[in-house]
Amino acid sequence: MNKQSQGLAVLIVSTLAFTVCFMVWMMFGVIGIPIKTTLGLNATEFGLLTATPVLTGSLIRVPLGMWTDKFGGRIVLFALMMLCVVPIFLISYATEYWHFLVLGLFVGMAGGSFSVGTPYVARWFSRERQGFAMGIYGAGNSGAAVNKFVAPALIIAFGWTAVPQVYAGIMLGTALLFWSLSHSDPAHLVDSKITWREQLLALKDPKVWKLCQYYSIVFGGYVAMSLWMVQYYVGEFGLSIQTAALLAACFSLPGGVLRAVGGWFSDRLGAHAVTWWVLWLSWICLFLLSYPQTDFTIMTVNGPRSFHIGLNVYLFTALVFVLGIAWAFGKASVFKYISDEYPTNIGVISGIVGLAGGLGGFVLPIMFGALMDLTGIRSSAFMLMYGVVWVSLIWMYYTEVRGTRLMGASSIPAP
Repeated sequence: MNKQSQGLAVLIVSTLAFTVCFMVWMMFGVIGIPIKTTLGLNATEFGLLTATPVLTGSLIRVPLGMWTDKFGGRIVLFALMMLCVVPIFLISYATEYWHFLVLGLFVGMAGGSFSVGTPYVARWFSRERQGFAMGIYGAGNSGAAVNKFVAPALIIAFGWTAVPQVYAGIMLGTALLFWSLSHSDPAHLVDSKITWREQLLALKDPKVWKLCQYYSIVFGGYVAMSLWMVQYYVGEFGLSIQTAALLAACFSLPGGVLRAVGGWFSDRLGAHAVTWWVLWLSWICLFLLSYPQTDFTIMTVNGPRSFHIGLNVYLFTALVFVLGIAWAFGKASVFKYISDEYPTNIGVISGIVGLAGGLGGFVLPIMFGALMDLTGIRSSAFMLMYGVVWVSLIWMYYTEVRGTRLMGASSIPAP
Protein backbone atom coordinates (compact mmCIF):
# COMPACT_ATOMS: atom_id res chain seq x y z
CA MET A 1 0.00 0.00 0.00
CA ASN A 2 1.47 3.37 -1.03
CA LYS A 3 1.64 6.35 1.29
CA GLN A 4 -1.38 8.07 -0.26
CA SER A 5 -3.55 5.00 0.32
CA GLN A 6 -2.23 4.68 3.85
CA GLY A 7 -3.09 8.32 4.50
CA LEU A 8 -6.64 7.79 3.28
CA ALA A 9 -7.04 4.69 5.47
CA VAL A 10 -5.68 6.59 8.48
CA LEU A 11 -8.10 9.45 7.85
CA ILE A 12 -11.17 7.18 7.60
CA VAL A 13 -10.47 4.95 10.57
CA SER A 14 -9.27 7.85 12.76
CA THR A 15 -12.44 9.82 12.01
CA LEU A 16 -14.54 6.80 13.01
CA ALA A 17 -12.55 6.44 16.25
CA PHE A 18 -12.95 10.14 17.07
CA THR A 19 -16.70 9.99 16.38
CA VAL A 20 -17.08 7.17 18.92
CA CYS A 21 -14.88 8.97 21.45
CA PHE A 22 -16.93 12.15 21.09
CA MET A 23 -20.18 10.19 21.42
CA VAL A 24 -18.94 8.77 24.72
CA TRP A 25 -17.64 12.18 25.84
CA MET A 26 -21.11 13.72 25.40
CA MET A 27 -22.96 10.80 27.04
CA PHE A 28 -24.03 12.69 30.18
CA GLY A 29 -25.82 15.28 28.05
CA VAL A 30 -28.62 12.70 27.61
CA ILE A 31 -28.34 10.16 30.43
CA GLY A 32 -27.82 13.07 32.83
CA ILE A 33 -31.51 13.96 32.52
CA PRO A 34 -32.88 10.77 34.15
CA ILE A 35 -29.96 10.85 36.60
CA LYS A 36 -30.88 14.43 37.52
CA THR A 37 -34.45 13.35 38.24
CA THR A 38 -33.36 10.32 40.27
CA LEU A 39 -30.84 12.23 42.40
CA GLY A 40 -32.88 15.46 42.61
CA LEU A 41 -30.10 17.69 41.24
CA ASN A 42 -30.42 21.43 40.71
CA ALA A 43 -29.26 23.18 37.54
CA THR A 44 -25.76 23.87 38.83
CA GLU A 45 -25.25 20.27 39.94
CA PHE A 46 -26.53 19.05 36.58
CA GLY A 47 -24.10 21.39 34.83
CA LEU A 48 -21.21 19.99 36.88
CA LEU A 49 -22.31 16.43 36.14
CA THR A 50 -22.32 16.97 32.38
CA ALA A 51 -19.12 19.02 32.43
CA THR A 52 -16.93 16.73 34.54
CA PRO A 53 -15.85 14.48 31.61
CA VAL A 54 -15.03 17.61 29.63
CA LEU A 55 -12.53 18.70 32.29
CA THR A 56 -10.38 15.58 32.00
CA GLY A 57 -10.67 15.51 28.23
CA SER A 58 -9.38 19.08 28.18
CA LEU A 59 -6.52 18.82 30.68
CA ILE A 60 -5.13 15.69 29.04
CA ARG A 61 -4.94 17.25 25.59
CA VAL A 62 -1.55 18.91 25.97
CA PRO A 63 0.33 15.79 27.16
CA LEU A 64 -1.50 13.70 24.55
CA GLY A 65 -0.39 16.13 21.84
CA MET A 66 3.19 15.84 23.07
CA TRP A 67 3.06 12.04 23.20
CA THR A 68 1.64 12.01 19.67
CA ASP A 69 4.57 14.09 18.43
CA LYS A 70 7.06 11.78 20.17
CA PHE A 71 5.52 8.29 19.92
CA GLY A 72 3.02 8.52 17.04
CA GLY A 73 -0.76 8.88 16.90
CA ARG A 74 -1.51 5.21 16.25
CA ILE A 75 -0.27 3.81 19.55
CA VAL A 76 -1.44 6.80 21.62
CA LEU A 77 -5.01 6.79 20.28
CA PHE A 78 -5.36 3.03 20.61
CA ALA A 79 -4.11 3.04 24.22
CA LEU A 80 -6.40 5.96 25.08
CA MET A 81 -9.51 4.20 23.77
CA MET A 82 -8.69 0.96 25.58
CA LEU A 83 -8.20 2.80 28.89
CA CYS A 84 -11.70 4.28 28.64
CA VAL A 85 -13.61 0.99 28.21
CA VAL A 86 -13.81 -0.07 31.88
CA PRO A 87 -14.86 3.30 33.41
CA ILE A 88 -17.53 3.70 30.72
CA PHE A 89 -19.00 0.31 31.66
CA LEU A 90 -18.86 1.03 35.42
CA ILE A 91 -21.12 4.09 35.06
CA SER A 92 -24.11 1.74 34.78
CA TYR A 93 -23.44 0.64 38.38
CA ALA A 94 -23.09 4.13 39.89
CA THR A 95 -25.72 5.12 42.48
CA GLU A 96 -24.39 8.26 44.19
CA TYR A 97 -23.66 11.69 42.77
CA TRP A 98 -19.93 11.42 43.58
CA HIS A 99 -19.80 8.06 41.79
CA PHE A 100 -20.83 9.75 38.55
CA LEU A 101 -18.37 12.60 39.04
CA VAL A 102 -15.38 10.32 39.68
CA LEU A 103 -16.18 7.94 36.82
CA GLY A 104 -16.89 10.94 34.59
CA LEU A 105 -13.31 12.11 35.13
CA PHE A 106 -11.97 8.81 33.75
CA VAL A 107 -14.48 8.63 30.89
CA GLY A 108 -13.49 12.17 29.97
CA MET A 109 -10.12 10.92 28.72
CA ALA A 110 -11.92 10.00 25.50
CA GLY A 111 -12.26 13.71 24.74
CA GLY A 112 -8.49 14.02 24.53
CA SER A 113 -8.56 11.98 21.32
CA PHE A 114 -8.86 15.17 19.31
CA SER A 115 -5.32 16.35 20.07
CA VAL A 116 -4.03 12.90 19.09
CA GLY A 117 -5.85 12.48 15.80
CA THR A 118 -5.36 16.03 14.52
CA PRO A 119 -1.54 15.91 14.16
CA TYR A 120 -1.65 12.19 13.35
CA VAL A 121 -3.97 12.75 10.37
CA ALA A 122 -2.49 16.08 9.24
CA ARG A 123 1.00 14.69 8.73
CA TRP A 124 -0.24 12.20 6.14
CA PHE A 125 -1.29 15.04 3.81
CA SER A 126 0.37 17.94 2.01
CA ARG A 127 0.07 21.40 3.52
CA GLU A 128 -2.44 22.43 0.83
CA ARG A 129 -4.78 19.61 1.87
CA GLN A 130 -4.25 19.66 5.63
CA GLY A 131 -7.18 21.98 6.34
CA PHE A 132 -9.57 19.66 4.52
CA ALA A 133 -8.07 16.52 6.11
CA MET A 134 -8.28 17.98 9.62
CA GLY A 135 -11.81 19.15 8.84
CA ILE A 136 -12.87 15.62 7.92
CA TYR A 137 -11.29 14.25 11.09
CA GLY A 138 -12.91 17.01 13.13
CA ALA A 139 -16.28 16.00 11.68
CA GLY A 140 -16.08 13.31 14.34
CA ASN A 141 -17.65 16.01 16.53
CA SER A 142 -20.88 14.67 15.03
CA GLY A 143 -20.56 11.97 17.68
CA ALA A 144 -22.48 14.47 19.81
CA ALA A 145 -25.41 14.10 17.42
CA VAL A 146 -25.02 10.32 17.24
CA ASN A 147 -25.30 10.27 21.03
CA LYS A 148 -28.59 12.16 20.79
CA PHE A 149 -29.99 9.51 18.42
CA VAL A 150 -28.65 6.40 20.15
CA ALA A 151 -28.90 7.21 23.87
CA PRO A 152 -32.63 8.15 23.95
CA ALA A 153 -33.52 4.96 22.03
CA LEU A 154 -31.57 2.85 24.54
CA ILE A 155 -33.14 4.70 27.48
CA ILE A 156 -36.65 4.08 26.20
CA ALA A 157 -35.99 0.41 25.45
CA PHE A 158 -33.79 -0.66 28.37
CA GLY A 159 -33.30 2.25 30.78
CA TRP A 160 -30.38 4.66 31.11
CA THR A 161 -28.01 2.02 32.54
CA ALA A 162 -27.93 0.30 29.14
CA VAL A 163 -26.27 3.32 27.54
CA PRO A 164 -22.82 3.05 29.20
CA GLN A 165 -22.83 -0.73 28.75
CA VAL A 166 -23.48 -0.46 25.01
CA TYR A 167 -21.04 2.44 24.64
CA ALA A 168 -18.27 0.42 26.35
CA GLY A 169 -18.74 -2.37 23.81
CA ILE A 170 -18.70 0.09 20.91
CA MET A 171 -15.51 1.71 22.22
CA LEU A 172 -13.74 -1.66 22.54
CA GLY A 173 -14.74 -2.78 19.04
CA THR A 174 -13.73 0.54 17.49
CA ALA A 175 -10.33 0.49 19.21
CA LEU A 176 -9.56 -2.96 17.79
CA LEU A 177 -10.75 -1.90 14.32
CA PHE A 178 -8.60 1.24 14.48
CA TRP A 179 -5.48 -0.73 15.37
CA SER A 180 -6.00 -3.24 12.57
CA LEU A 181 -6.54 -0.65 9.80
CA SER A 182 -4.32 2.29 10.78
CA HIS A 183 -0.64 2.86 9.96
CA SER A 184 2.41 4.60 11.38
CA ASP A 185 5.32 6.49 9.81
CA PRO A 186 8.52 7.12 11.84
CA ALA A 187 9.17 10.22 9.71
CA HIS A 188 6.18 11.91 11.38
CA LEU A 189 7.77 11.85 14.84
CA VAL A 190 9.35 14.93 16.39
CA ASP A 191 13.09 14.74 17.13
CA SER A 192 13.43 12.92 20.45
CA LYS A 193 16.05 15.48 21.56
CA ILE A 194 13.34 18.12 21.84
CA THR A 195 12.20 18.35 25.49
CA TRP A 196 8.71 19.02 26.79
CA ARG A 197 9.95 22.32 28.16
CA GLU A 198 11.06 23.37 24.67
CA GLN A 199 7.72 22.32 23.23
CA LEU A 200 5.83 24.33 25.86
CA LEU A 201 7.67 27.51 24.90
CA ALA A 202 4.75 27.96 22.52
CA LEU A 203 2.77 29.30 25.50
CA LYS A 204 4.85 32.49 25.27
CA ASP A 205 3.45 33.21 21.82
CA PRO A 206 0.47 35.65 22.05
CA LYS A 207 -0.93 34.23 18.82
CA VAL A 208 -1.49 30.91 20.60
CA TRP A 209 -3.56 32.62 23.30
CA LYS A 210 -5.62 34.37 20.64
CA LEU A 211 -6.38 31.05 18.95
CA CYS A 212 -7.33 29.68 22.37
CA GLN A 213 -9.87 32.48 22.74
CA TYR A 214 -11.40 31.77 19.33
CA TYR A 215 -11.59 28.06 20.05
CA SER A 216 -13.18 28.59 23.46
CA ILE A 217 -16.34 29.72 21.67
CA VAL A 218 -16.43 27.67 18.44
CA PHE A 219 -15.51 24.42 20.22
CA GLY A 220 -16.09 25.15 23.90
CA GLY A 221 -19.46 26.67 23.10
CA TYR A 222 -20.30 23.73 20.85
CA VAL A 223 -19.51 21.21 23.58
CA ALA A 224 -21.39 23.20 26.22
CA MET A 225 -24.50 23.60 24.08
CA SER A 226 -24.40 19.94 23.03
CA LEU A 227 -24.50 19.01 26.72
CA TRP A 228 -27.09 21.64 27.67
CA MET A 229 -29.46 21.64 24.71
CA VAL A 230 -31.59 18.55 25.44
CA GLN A 231 -32.58 19.67 28.93
CA TYR A 232 -33.06 23.23 27.58
CA TYR A 233 -35.66 22.00 25.11
CA VAL A 234 -37.34 19.93 27.83
CA GLY A 235 -37.49 22.85 30.28
CA GLU A 236 -38.15 25.75 27.90
CA PHE A 237 -40.62 24.15 25.51
CA GLY A 238 -41.97 21.20 27.53
CA LEU A 239 -40.84 18.55 25.03
CA SER A 240 -40.23 14.86 25.69
CA ILE A 241 -36.62 13.70 25.95
CA GLN A 242 -36.89 11.91 22.57
CA THR A 243 -38.18 15.01 20.74
CA ALA A 244 -35.76 17.27 22.59
CA ALA A 245 -32.80 15.07 21.61
CA LEU A 246 -33.91 14.99 17.98
CA LEU A 247 -34.17 18.78 17.79
CA ALA A 248 -30.91 19.24 19.68
CA ALA A 249 -29.26 17.15 16.97
CA CYS A 250 -30.13 19.97 14.54
CA PHE A 251 -27.34 21.86 16.28
CA SER A 252 -24.90 19.02 16.98
CA LEU A 253 -25.03 17.32 13.57
CA PRO A 254 -24.11 20.26 11.29
CA GLY A 255 -21.71 21.46 13.98
CA GLY A 256 -19.75 18.26 13.44
CA VAL A 257 -20.30 17.04 9.90
CA LEU A 258 -19.74 20.39 8.16
CA ARG A 259 -16.34 20.86 9.75
CA ALA A 260 -14.85 19.24 6.65
CA VAL A 261 -16.53 21.89 4.48
CA GLY A 262 -15.12 24.55 6.79
CA GLY A 263 -11.68 23.06 6.25
CA TRP A 264 -12.13 23.22 2.47
CA PHE A 265 -13.15 26.89 2.63
CA SER A 266 -10.26 27.66 5.00
CA ASP A 267 -7.79 26.14 2.53
CA ARG A 268 -9.10 28.39 -0.24
CA LEU A 269 -10.18 31.61 1.49
CA GLY A 270 -7.74 31.60 4.39
CA ALA A 271 -8.22 30.96 8.09
CA HIS A 272 -8.67 34.64 8.95
CA ALA A 273 -11.51 35.34 6.49
CA VAL A 274 -13.51 32.29 7.56
CA THR A 275 -13.02 32.93 11.30
CA TRP A 276 -13.96 36.61 10.97
CA TRP A 277 -17.32 35.85 9.35
CA VAL A 278 -17.98 32.95 11.72
CA LEU A 279 -17.66 35.28 14.70
CA TRP A 280 -20.01 37.87 13.21
CA LEU A 281 -22.64 35.26 12.36
CA SER A 282 -22.32 33.85 15.89
CA TRP A 283 -22.77 37.36 17.31
CA ILE A 284 -26.07 37.80 15.44
CA CYS A 285 -27.48 34.37 16.34
CA LEU A 286 -26.55 34.61 20.01
CA PHE A 287 -28.03 38.11 20.27
CA LEU A 288 -31.40 36.76 19.11
CA LEU A 289 -31.15 33.60 21.25
CA SER A 290 -30.35 35.69 24.33
CA TYR A 291 -33.72 37.45 24.42
CA PRO A 292 -35.90 35.77 27.08
CA GLN A 293 -39.61 35.07 26.78
CA THR A 294 -41.14 38.48 27.57
CA ASP A 295 -44.66 39.81 28.15
CA PHE A 296 -45.23 43.55 28.47
CA THR A 297 -48.15 45.97 28.46
CA ILE A 298 -48.23 49.50 27.07
CA MET A 299 -50.89 52.18 27.38
CA THR A 300 -52.47 53.21 24.08
CA VAL A 301 -55.23 55.72 23.30
CA ASN A 302 -57.57 52.75 23.28
CA GLY A 303 -56.41 51.42 26.64
CA PRO A 304 -53.74 48.94 27.73
CA ARG A 305 -52.38 46.55 25.14
CA SER A 306 -50.23 43.49 25.86
CA PHE A 307 -47.48 42.01 23.71
CA HIS A 308 -45.37 38.88 23.83
CA ILE A 309 -41.81 38.66 22.51
CA GLY A 310 -39.91 35.40 22.42
CA LEU A 311 -38.65 32.63 20.18
CA ASN A 312 -40.89 29.68 19.50
CA VAL A 313 -39.40 26.21 19.12
CA TYR A 314 -39.16 26.53 15.32
CA LEU A 315 -37.26 29.83 15.26
CA PHE A 316 -35.07 28.68 18.11
CA THR A 317 -34.14 25.49 16.27
CA ALA A 318 -33.45 27.42 13.05
CA LEU A 319 -31.07 29.78 14.87
CA VAL A 320 -29.13 27.01 16.63
CA PHE A 321 -28.92 25.18 13.29
CA VAL A 322 -27.24 28.22 11.72
CA LEU A 323 -25.03 28.58 14.80
CA GLY A 324 -23.98 24.94 14.50
CA ILE A 325 -22.93 25.49 10.87
CA ALA A 326 -20.97 28.61 11.79
CA TRP A 327 -19.10 26.87 14.58
CA ALA A 328 -18.33 23.89 12.34
CA PHE A 329 -16.57 26.29 9.97
CA GLY A 330 -14.91 28.08 12.89
CA LYS A 331 -13.46 24.91 14.39
CA ALA A 332 -11.87 24.07 11.05
CA SER A 333 -10.56 27.59 10.42
CA VAL A 334 -8.86 27.81 13.83
CA PHE A 335 -6.94 24.62 13.11
CA LYS A 336 -6.06 25.90 9.66
CA TYR A 337 -4.38 28.79 11.51
CA ILE A 338 -2.36 26.17 13.43
CA SER A 339 -1.25 24.17 10.38
CA ASP A 340 -0.29 27.39 8.57
CA GLU A 341 1.67 29.04 11.39
CA TYR A 342 3.03 26.03 13.33
CA PRO A 343 3.65 23.25 10.76
CA THR A 344 6.43 21.60 12.80
CA ASN A 345 4.66 21.80 16.16
CA ILE A 346 1.07 20.87 15.33
CA GLY A 347 0.72 18.33 18.13
CA VAL A 348 1.62 20.68 20.98
CA ILE A 349 -0.18 23.75 19.61
CA SER A 350 -3.33 21.77 18.83
CA GLY A 351 -3.14 20.32 22.34
CA ILE A 352 -2.89 23.78 23.92
CA VAL A 353 -5.68 25.26 21.79
CA GLY A 354 -7.79 22.15 22.28
CA LEU A 355 -7.23 22.45 26.04
CA ALA A 356 -8.58 26.00 26.00
CA GLY A 357 -11.61 24.95 23.96
CA GLY A 358 -12.24 21.98 26.20
CA LEU A 359 -11.99 24.09 29.34
CA GLY A 360 -14.59 26.36 27.79
CA GLY A 361 -16.78 23.28 27.35
CA PHE A 362 -16.21 22.45 31.03
CA VAL A 363 -16.76 25.88 32.55
CA LEU A 364 -19.70 27.01 30.41
CA PRO A 365 -22.26 24.31 31.43
CA ILE A 366 -21.52 25.01 35.10
CA MET A 367 -21.96 28.74 34.51
CA PHE A 368 -25.14 28.05 32.54
CA GLY A 369 -26.57 26.24 35.56
CA ALA A 370 -25.38 28.83 38.05
CA LEU A 371 -26.84 31.69 35.99
CA MET A 372 -30.18 29.89 35.66
CA ASP A 373 -30.30 29.17 39.40
CA LEU A 374 -29.40 32.80 40.10
CA THR A 375 -31.64 34.58 37.57
CA GLY A 376 -34.28 32.00 36.67
CA ILE A 377 -33.72 32.91 33.00
CA ARG A 378 -32.79 29.97 30.75
CA SER A 379 -31.58 32.17 27.91
CA SER A 380 -28.91 33.62 30.23
CA ALA A 381 -26.71 30.83 28.81
CA PHE A 382 -26.77 32.53 25.41
CA MET A 383 -26.19 35.93 27.00
CA LEU A 384 -22.96 34.59 28.45
CA MET A 385 -21.74 33.19 25.11
CA TYR A 386 -22.72 36.44 23.40
CA GLY A 387 -20.21 38.19 25.67
CA VAL A 388 -17.49 35.65 24.82
CA VAL A 389 -18.02 36.27 21.10
CA TRP A 390 -17.68 40.03 21.70
CA VAL A 391 -14.26 39.45 23.27
CA SER A 392 -13.15 37.36 20.29
CA LEU A 393 -14.35 39.94 17.77
CA ILE A 394 -12.61 42.81 19.53
CA TRP A 395 -9.37 40.83 19.85
CA MET A 396 -9.40 39.85 16.17
CA TYR A 397 -10.16 43.39 15.07
CA TYR A 398 -7.24 44.96 16.95
CA THR A 399 -4.69 42.22 16.18
CA GLU A 400 -5.58 41.29 12.60
CA VAL A 401 -8.20 43.47 10.87
CA ARG A 402 -7.09 46.90 12.11
CA GLY A 403 -3.42 46.04 11.71
CA THR A 404 -3.94 44.92 8.12
CA ARG A 405 -5.85 48.10 7.26
CA LEU A 406 -3.17 50.30 8.80
CA MET A 407 -0.46 48.51 6.84
CA GLY A 408 -2.49 48.93 3.66
CA ALA A 409 -2.95 52.62 4.34
CA SER A 410 0.75 53.15 5.07
CA SER A 411 1.65 51.64 1.71
CA ILE A 412 -0.34 54.30 -0.18
CA PRO A 413 2.09 56.92 -1.48
CA ALA A 414 1.63 60.46 -0.18
CA PRO A 415 0.21 62.99 -2.67
